[in-house]
Amino acid sequence: MSDSDEGGGLFAALKNIAATLLAGGRTRLELLGNEIEEEKRRAVYLFVMAQAMLFCCGVGVLLAVAFLTALFWDNRLLVLGASCALFLVLAWFFYSRVTRETQRSEGVFAASIAELQEDLRQLKAAFGHESRPE
Repeated sequence: MSDSDEGGGLFAALKNIAATLLAGGRTRLELLGNEIEEEKRRAVYLFVMAQAMLFCCGVGVLLAVAFLTALFWDNRLLVLGASCALFLVLAWFFYSRVTRETQRSEGVFAASIAELQEDLRQLKAAFGHESRPE
């Protein structure tokens, strides 16, 4: 074989490798897009269900406080004051939990980005090892 045949063969092999890598990358991106779409639909469904649950729970709590007030009519101020204090403490607790959760330091897709960086590092190491003259 001549040098031009070897160069053409090497160039064709590199083109095949690049095409394979691009096809694999495209497949991964399509899978990621499908997974994001599924998670978006799931999140919207869970959000709607959570809103319905909160509404029903809120109505139930209001009716329970009204029932207790009517049941203990002689101590209605105590019942209403205790209920008010309880719900204010619960509101503060949930507010602190939400605030703490929204201030977390991780970015979106942090684990996926770390995995992709590790893949990139391994690819660079593999190509760096193969390109050394022997």
